[in-house]
Amino acid sequence: MATSRCNGNESGFSLAETIIATGIMAAAIAGLGQLFAVSVLSNRTARNTTFASVLATQKMEQLRGLTYGFDILGLPLTDTSSNLAVNPISPTGGKGLNASPTGALRANTDGYVDYLDVYGKTIGTGGTTIPNGTTYIRRWTIEPLPTNPNNTVVLQVLVTRSTNRGTANNGKVDRLPDEARIITVKTRKAT
Repeated sequence: MATSRCNGNESGFSLAETIIATGIMAAAIAGLGQLFAVSVLSNRTARNTTFASVLATQKMEQLRGLTYGFDILGLPLTDTSSNLAVNPISPTGGKGLNASPTGALRANTDGYVDYLDVYGKTIGTGGTTIPNGTTYIRRWTIEPLPTNPNNTVVLQVLVTRSTNRGTANNGKVDRLPDEARIITVKTRKAT
């Protein structure tokens, strides 16, 4: 009768080793899944913030392009009639660079707000009623600089996706995720 000998060099894994390895692999895959979800959310937020920044920059360039200087006699010239709430800008029917009412960044203020669709196309006329299809709300303010109110204005633009910003409209108007806020000054120059 032949006897079998166990020589200790048997290849393979035991059931316990297989279960432990499977558990480690499952934990690693679950961690990668969470990392993927966080990555997708971060990319979406970055995309929305970037697009909001582009929309804010567009409005800031419109504001900076309005006449604000001196004529040949040295008298101040200020565009006070351009309507920036429509696209293309209308030379009449708007507020131009007139000082905005207090709280124009906190609430939709006629003449200092426009409404945009998902592609950034203007769909609103600047009133306080939000039109259907609005994805972005773009508000801006024009305030005289306290130290030189006759020759310098502070321009601010806020682009938001949300109509309900919670407590972010209190105080200094905080910038939330997916939003953009740009601030600059414009000083009179000889034309």
